[in-house]
Parts: sequence; structure tokens; C-alpha cells
Amino acid sequence: MRFIANLITSLLIAGWIATMSVFSIQNITPFSLKLLQFESIKIPIGVLLSISVGTGFILGSFVPLFLKSSKKSSQRRLEEINIDEFEEFNFDK
Repeated sequence: MRFIANLITSLLIAGWIATMSVFSIQNITPFSLKLLQFESIKIPIGVLLSISVGTGFILGSFVPLFLKSSKKSSQRRLEEINIDEFEEFNFDK
């Protein structure tokens, strides 16, 4: 099962990189981003797309780190709630 998930992930990333390379070759004209009064340097759309995808991959790789800690903390909270609920009932008497 893990092998299939890795294979599908690799195929998706390879397909995305192939699509991005074809798109960047077809659109080689320089492009500048404008935000309010600011304007970036003129770079090809493919380079801008590569930077965006690379940044997305890097930021996306940090998401599992935060999800693991939140699962553990939520599991601890559930255990604390369950322990507190059962402390009311003392069956040792």
C-alpha cells in the first residue's frame, strides 16, 4: 500500500514538472508582477512558475510536522477528558 502511494505521488510530481517545463518553453516572454505601486523585475513566466512551485513544495513539506503534533496533543486532551470523567465514579468503596 505504501509503495502505491509513493508511486502515485512520484507520478503526480513528474507530471507536474513536465507540464511546467512545456508551459515555460512556450511562454518565454518576460513578465513583471504589479502590486499597488510596486513592480517586480521582468522574468519569464516559466521562471516565476518554477519559483512558485518550489516554494509550494517546500512549505507543503512542513505541513505534516504540524499535523503530527496536533494529533498527539488532541489525543492527550481526549485522554485527560476521559480520565477526569471517570474520576467522579469511585467504585472502591
